Amino acid sequence: MIKSFKHKGLEKFFLHDNKTRINPKHSAKLARILDRLDASIRPQDMNLPGFKLHELSGKEKGTWSVWVTGNWRVTFQFDGPDAVAVDYRDYH
Repeated sequence: MIKSFKHKGLEKFFLHDNKTRINPKHSAKLARILDRLDASIRPQDMNLPGFKLHELSGKEKGTWSVWVTGNWRVTFQFDGPDAVAVDYRDYH
């Protein structure tokens, strides 16, 4: 279950389908990612074709990433069975 967001626009999209603070072209993929993340209890549950799940390294070890498109990713951490610090960013 998703417990917290870093990106407030992504939170508004997830809770209210408000696309004003995300790229509307990403909305369908983001919806699939967030629905799956909300149902997940561990990072490996996000290892689906097209998501390109991987753990970040260095100071971001413990943060996981899935691919949206281009350089855009959804990143998150797990605290027990809950997804936390869910973010939407271009980190490359």
